[in-house]
Amino acid sequence: MKYISVSEFAARHGISERTARNYCSVGKIDGAYIVGKTWNIPAEAGLPSRKSRARKVSPLLHALREERQMKVKGGIYHRTQIDLTYNSNHIEGSRLTHDQTRYIFETNTIGIEGESIRVDDIIETTNHFRCIDIIIERAEEKLTESLVKELHLTLKAGTSDSRKDWFAVGEYKRLPNEVGGNETTSPENVHREMKALLREYDSKKRKTFEDIIDFHQRFESIHPFQDGNGRVGRLIMFKECLSNGFVPFIITDELKMYYYRGLREWNNARGYLLDTCLTAQDSYKSMLDYFRIRY
Repeated sequence: MKYISVSEFAARHGISERTARNYCSVGKIDGAYIVGKTWNIPAEAGLPSRKSRARKVSPLLHALREERQMKVKGGIYHRTQIDLTYNSNHIEGSRLTHDQTRYIFETNTIGIEGESIRVDDIIETTNHFRCIDIIIERAEEKLTESLVKELHLTLKAGTSDSRKDWFAVGEYKRLPNEVGGNETTSPENVHREMKALLREYDSKKRKTFEDIIDFHQRFESIHPFQDGNGRVGRLIMFKECLSNGFVPFIITDELKMYYYRGLREWNNARGYLLDTCLTAQDSYKSMLDYFRIRY
């Protein structure tokens, strides 16, 4: 039998080498074996079939729901709430530290002395905790415009933005905006483009990991809300991973620049964003290993 390298397999099927190695390591490519640090893949091997994943509640989703209901401290639910909230908010400019975020989650009090903290940072932190509860409890629901808007409304409720008539908390933007210096969808076209994006995405009965990342990039390109798009988009990614049997992930501050580059270059080189998300996924897998949760 003839074997090819990971780079040859990746080039042949239009995927990144990181994705190809990941397929090998989890046993999704029959006949692939490793010698030292090099994978050998049967030349006739194709991409893994989408139909191999069973549609059932994952051990992770079960643990998140159970720990939330039982108010378990120090488990995967506790850790996810703090790490996802801190990192997603910090990427968007929140000045709260990881320890301050933890303190707010654990005590429901502020407890910050000797420094000035924006009230909105605190409000959005507590709101983000509620958003995570929403995506955990409704992980298996179909993604809809109403759910997307509910996440935005929950995230921005009670902030200074919510008191601005033009801001439209929980509704699509009313004024044009940019992301990274690039134009986004005009306000009058957001509903049409979001509806089309969701229709296309929801029509896929078996969503791949790449489908989820593709949705995220297109969502961020539309930039449907006046503010909060990144956090809502990352919450949706986490939800859709839970819904479709993939290990979710948290984009940390260390990965921020790679994440932004991946979003910019998606239409030219998908490997940048996929590799960044897979790196983040590896970190979350390490967390699952620690808490002894199967994946």
